[in-house]
Amino acid sequence: MKRKILGAVLLAVLLIQLIRPDRTAEPVDPLNDLIAVTKPSADVETILRTACYDCHSGQPRYPWYTNVAPLSWWLQHHINEGREHFDLSSWGKASVKKRDHKLEEAVEMVEGGEMPLPSYTWTHADARLSEAQRTTLVAYFSSLSSGTNADVPDRGSQEPGK
Repeated sequence: MKRKILGAVLLAVLLIQLIRPDRTAEPVDPLNDLIAVTKPSADVETILRTACYDCHSGQPRYPWYTNVAPLSWWLQHHINEGREHFDLSSWGKASVKKRDHKLEEAVEMVEGGEMPLPSYTWTHADARLSEAQRTTLVAYFSSLSSGTNADVPDRGSQEPGK
């Protein structure tokens, strides 16, 4: 009886490996990507790429363990949710009002230690932010508000083709 149950569980684990989430990297338009648009310092760019871009851009890195279901489904859900909340790849498309709102949220989340997610930093130790890195990232996000960063174009309000 135990062998049958173990065999059924093993078969189920093997079969779920066939159900793969869509992991297509989106092409990044440099006219809209946060780093390309805002040209942060090298330190800030490193922090963003290490701690933010895997879940908040169209170009996540997928380590080997993201090929194992059901972990792959859970991680892809986090990435999809991260992009939905704050997509750094489409920064230039957002209206100034939306950008300011996202920046406000980002400051709160980084200051409060809520981002990057603990579940992400468990497997990405390099994404754990020191207090100095948190301060740097908060200062960067704060500097991008519409009142202090007028040189960043507002492509979100443009009509297509203009």
